[in-house]
Amino acid sequence: MQFFKTLWRFLVAIQLLPALEGGEETLVGGQAVLEGVMMRTPHAWAITCRKPNGELSTRGEPLERLSEKHKWMGWPVVRGIMTLGHAMTLGFRALKFSANVQLDELQKDDAGKAPEKKFEISGWIATVNIVLSVGFFIFMYKYLPLLATTELKKSHPALNGQISFNLIDGLIRLALFLLFICATSLLGDIRRVYQYHGAEHKTVFAFENGDPLETGAVQKYPTFHPRCGTSFLMTVMIISIFIYMLVPVTTFWARFGVRIALLPVITGVSYEIIRFAARRRKSLFAIMTAPGLWLQRVTTQPPSDAQAECAISALEHSMSLEKEHGGELVIA
Repeated sequence: MQFFKTLWRFLVAIQLLPALEGGEETLVGGQAVLEGVMMRTPHAWAITCRKPNGELSTRGEPLERLSEKHKWMGWPVVRGIMTLGHAMTLGFRALKFSANVQLDELQKDDAGKAPEKKFEISGWIATVNIVLSVGFFIFMYKYLPLLATTELKKSHPALNGQISFNLIDGLIRLALFLLFICATSLLGDIRRVYQYHGAEHKTVFAFENGDPLETGAVQKYPTFHPRCGTSFLMTVMIISIFIYMLVPVTTFWARFGVRIALLPVITGVSYEIIRFAARRRKSLFAIMTAPGLWLQRVTTQPPSDAQAECAISALEHSMSLEKEHGGELVIA
């Protein structure tokens, strides 16, 4: 039973991946995973998970910063697309590692010995999950809202206008997104992921404020952070409404094609807004990102000290790797 529950948690966590991470090439960021936290610094990343027996399992690797490797990847808007893609890749690897840590322990016998042939999330299983996740995203947030609005237009002529049509389409998309987030928060296993998400944010706050990386110092901070992936997704949802209004297409499939084609542009623009708002908390753009902060009251939950310990361990390991490879973390 626990075996299939782990696989289920892995699948749901993939659907939530963009909301669980901080998609910015920044000083320190991270992501919640299954029973653990992944943390990354500019030139390293590390993940710490708690095994079912209570022990911590940590893994880390050096990391290349995209904007240093290729200057054009640091251009405005472009950097948002590239950084999010890189963050999603790292995030998926972290989720895969955390799931396999849980599966490894579940397959050991009473003597603590692992079987010769053990099941783990391999490349083909991961590929299937990615395909399912992309398909779910397109169907849930692109196809379904557009289909619903098109059907509503047949009985409500007022929706024939470009502005009204895309406004209703956007509101339906937002409603579906909020429904999914709130529904997953009712699942006990996913709520634990949200607690690790809160632990990640608290630890980042403690680092940014120069506090010692100890559970007592970390736990005093809030669980919501302006650079969170939840805020990013909410900004994407809001910005897309206005961008779709600017494209003068009227047929169903033309509108659907525009929604797919413009996704990179919307991603890049949303990234710049989040980046600007994080630096200027009283700006108009900061007000635009406020709904994302409100939603983090769902996607982040207060962690236990043991969960905060995982986040601290991951950050300390990443910082150690950063120093080993010549990097230096200086708080601005």
